[in-house]
Amino acid sequence: MAASIGEQLRLAREERGIGLREICDQTRISVHYLEAIEANDYKRLPGGVFNRSFIKAYAKCVGYDEREAIEGYTRYLREHGDTSDDVNTTPMHSKVYTDTPATRSPLLTVFLAILILAVLTAAALAALYWFQKRAENRAAPKDEHHASMYNGRSPTTDNLKLLATNQEVLPIHDYIRHFRRTDLRRRTSNPRSL
Repeated sequence: MAASIGEQLRLAREERGIGLREICDQTRISVHYLEAIEANDYKRLPGGVFNRSFIKAYAKCVGYDEREAIEGYTRYLREHGDTSDDVNTTPMHSKVYTDTPATRSPLLTVFLAILILAVLTAAALAALYWFQKRAENRAAPKDEHHASMYNGRSPTTDNLKLLATNQEVLPIHDYIRHFRRTDLRRRTSNPRSL
């Protein structure tokens, strides 16, 4: 009888003079699992894909053909009637049940999505319109204030008389701005006054 895969891997390891601890460090497989592989005690391994991965990594580390190691492992399982390593190919179904089945039409779903998008777009446009009107209303009183201050004409001494008789008290910075502008106009229009 031919040696099992676990024995073949152990012999390959011993021929190379490699200890289990070195294989553990290189493959990150626990020494406990490596001993189980050498003893063909696959029930101590995690199972499934992990077993195949462990055997493949072990074979690669000791210089043994990986494909042959996996085939030997599969053969060993078949000979001993162990099917615990077979990958489950049947689809898993959800065990969560709802009270009512999903009966909503795809057309209704599309209609609702379009309706929600339309409502959100309308809300965004309304907010934009409101902010623009608000900004215009804030800018309008300032323009009216300055237009009424000068009655649509450039500031002159007549306008200043009107300002003095006007009921509204203007902030001082408007007067200062007015006098700076008139002073600058005089200087630029009459170079002799400099």
